[in-house]
Amino acid sequence: MPQYVCPKGHDSAEGDFCSVCGSKIVTAPATTANCPDCGAVREPADTVFCEDCGYNYSTGAHGEPKAPPARWEVAITVDPALKTAESPEPPVGFTPMLLALDKDSNLIGRRSEKRAIFPEIALDFDDAVSHRHAVFNRAPGGGLVLRDLGSSNGTKLNGTDVQGLTDMPLKDGDVITLGHWTRLAVRVG
Repeated sequence: MPQYVCPKGHDSAEGDFCSVCGSKIVTAPATTANCPDCGAVREPADTVFCEDCGYNYSTGAHGEPKAPPARWEVAITVDPALKTAESPEPPVGFTPMLLALDKDSNLIGRRSEKRAIFPEIALDFDDAVSHRHAVFNRAPGGGLVLRDLGSSNGTKLNGTDVQGLTDMPLKDGDVITLGHWTRLAVRVG
């Protein structure tokens, strides 16, 4: 049985009030540094619930582990098949990119030092992409939505035009096309 030390120095069998003198015990037992259910470090030492599994340190009740948030990624490629008669030739030797969407909001566009625009998803290689073209926003339930920000040349989701300033829920495998020949494939990683 863990031993608790009350403010008056008594060894107590109880963690809330001293079993010898009745004084309130405000510190955790010296022997408890990790959750007995999942092994996670208990910080700060006076927390009531384990942040990882929900274990109640006071009552010993078991909790449920929290599900980790979905990890969204976007694969960026150049697709020459998207080229129109007005489009310039796509860049030769473009190296596909894979970016994690770690922020709650990820701007898609082209950089502009002069206008102080620094998108998380910079598509500087495609001049038909607006500086502030679209955005990926994390939804309250952990999902992801796409919003075209009123771009000059529009955005397509799975081949269908996206209405400006409207949130479009995304799912694993959705494909966004924009600019002359830019393709973004979203996935849960």
